[in-house]
Amino acid sequence: MKIAIIYNKDLTGVINTLGMQNKEFYSEANVKRVAESLEKAGHNVHILDGNMYIIERLQHFMPRVIDGEQMGMVFNMAYGIQGESRYTHIPSMLEMLGIPYVGSTPAGHALALDKVMTKIVWQNHQLPTPDFWVFNSAEDDLSTVHYPVIVKPKMESVSFGLKVVYNQEDLREAVNFIVSEFQQQALVEQFIRGREFCVGLLGNNPVEAFPVLEIDLEGDPDAIQTVSDKKEKPRQKVCPANISPELTEKMQKFSIDAFKALGLRDFARVDIRLDENDNIYLLEINSMASLGVSGSYPHAAKVAGYDYQKLVNRMLDVAAIRYFGALQPIEGNADSKKLPLHSRLRTFIRSRNDQAEALLEKLVNINTHVRNVSGINQATNLIKTELASLGFTQEVLPNLEVGNVTYFSNSYDEKLDWLLVLSIDDQQKLDDQESYYATEHKLYGTGIWENKGGIVTTILALQALRFSRLIKKLKIGIIVVPDTTIGGKFSKEILNTKAELASHILALHGGNEEGSVITSRSGSANYTYDIKLVKNTPDNVPMVSSLFYKTLASIVDISKNNPDVVLAPYNTSFKTNIFKGFASGSSKISVRFNNKEEYDTIDKKVNKFVALSKQQSKLINCQLHGGISRLPMPESEESQHVYELIKKLSKLTDISLTKEHRWSSSNICNIVKKCAKVDGLGPMGGYDNKWAEFIYRSSVTDRALLLALLLNEKM
Repeated sequence: MKIAIIYNKDLTGVINTLGMQNKEFYSEANVKRVAESLEKAGHNVHILDGNMYIIERLQHFMPRVIDGEQMGMVFNMAYGIQGESRYTHIPSMLEMLGIPYVGSTPAGHALALDKVMTKIVWQNHQLPTPDFWVFNSAEDDLSTVHYPVIVKPKMESVSFGLKVVYNQEDLREAVNFIVSEFQQQALVEQFIRGREFCVGLLGNNPVEAFPVLEIDLEGDPDAIQTVSDKKEKPRQKVCPANISPELTEKMQKFSIDAFKALGLRDFARVDIRLDENDNIYLLEINSMASLGVSGSYPHAAKVAGYDYQKLVNRMLDVAAIRYFGALQPIEGNADSKKLPLHSRLRTFIRSRNDQAEALLEKLVNINTHVRNVSGINQATNLIKTELASLGFTQEVLPNLEVGNVTYFSNSYDEKLDWLLVLSIDDQQKLDDQESYYATEHKLYGTGIWENKGGIVTTILALQALRFSRLIKKLKIGIIVVPDTTIGGKFSKEILNTKAELASHILALHGGNEEGSVITSRSGSANYTYDIKLVKNTPDNVPMVSSLFYKTLASIVDISKNNPDVVLAPYNTSFKTNIFKGFASGSSKISVRFNNKEEYDTIDKKVNKFVALSKQQSKLINCQLHGGISRLPMPESEESQHVYELIKKLSKLTDISLTKEHRWSSSNICNIVKKCAKVDGLGPMGGYDNKWAEFIYRSSVTDRALLLALLLNEKM
């Protein structure tokens, strides 16, 4: 199942800073621990920042499901950024988007976070809770208060602002601090001298109560647990608490009733004081009980039989049962001693994500225009450094026109299970190159989708296979080609030589936004059509113009009503000077075709139309040059077999996948060997509406996992 963990990291991701600011956070280490626990159960986990960009990121990671597919879920760890009822912000958005999530509804969180409303609801359900008063300012009438009391913010948690006071003067000071510091009402509650406990709850129908846990106050009935205690030096915890079975049962029952009275879901923690006469008082309930390693909730859960991994997955299970009845079965589970390979690989790949993006930034910021020899070689050397540490040796074929063709392999007997084809070049000269930049869920830059994202995906996949000690069992060749954008004329021979060694061939250009894998590609041809007036008289200028555009129109019409052919003019220009009687035109014509017979027909027709234009006037000089640059890569049975295997792996790992025929040509089309050939295993992306090249950040790790699993398959 796809699981998005949402937590708060970037608090600047808002339009304005306004109202109460959140003081409650999960550490990145804790979030990663939750992610690893879910991954070990076989889930596809991504960690997302819960700021104003969260909807766009979720929209990509969790696209609209088709009937019969398993919905993804959100494991919500976001306490909110600012404002009142901040626990409700992410759940409210998820409700609107139609995305299931772990935890309580917005209404439940709002009630639980408002300590005053919580106590009113509990009182109406005859649940024991201390007497209380609510004040708006230190100037309010405090005469009705009975001391001692504990003062706290009305809508905070984690013991922020707690203070026990014994007289009116100290109370005014404490109320003033709460109102000014937290910008909210002060809750003044009868202080209960005695012992402190909490009860963790898990589930819905039924609700499971964990063993009662006592916070060790070291025998001091006036002690409380402050925020510094929780963060800096947590007090000792005693679980099960040393109390009678009758008190235990009573605390657990009150806690479950308190949970249900507020309409909470899935999990929570109830805080309790026990006075010196063994009277129970419910203090508050945390509807987002902390999963911090030293927290009371995981501690009690462990005593109940849930280690951290089991607890996290059980929390997901109870939410999934509430939504779907049950989770669809997946390979592996949280109880397995031997984790499935895809879980181990995913965890490693995710841990390397920052390094992968750093490498990608370096590659994108190197200009690799097809004629920039030094840039091509510099980028290839970066690849060499990464592959050398994985046990790959290199063979360099120098080329002074486009940069070196470089072949890497970890196989000493030459025969290969897989040949990976990586393109390094692009068409952007330095002044047109777009530098690397990142947004919340996309990465941009020249070549990032067409080729460089696929390079990083390959390196990540191979690193994961080495981590799992599998890479030595595989025979892999990698060829880095510097001339994809000019038809591969310099790399074609060596590419075919190395292809003869391989059983299967993969190219790592980017997949489309739907998660495509390319099983077939069109062939390509390019022509240049030129025309010029040779008898320079003003009267002849209109004739040349008409003839030029009429011939172009006839050529383009060749593909009309033919779904297997595309003809498109580009770089078209027509220059005239009516006073000098000058006229000349030039146009390049791109052709895409899906079989050689179609191309032969097209070639004859194009030449025929140009010949006709010559015959229509002796006053012009026109010519056509060019022709086929690459043959098509048709889908074969072998390629379909590999695609079906990738599809099976994508279902196992909850990664989106579709099949694509791409109307563009690439160097994999130059390979003549009949074997399995598949392209498009690089990250998902494309071009935005401003024609900026991008990839989705999450797809780098997803595609690396797919590639690693595919390379490890026995074919």
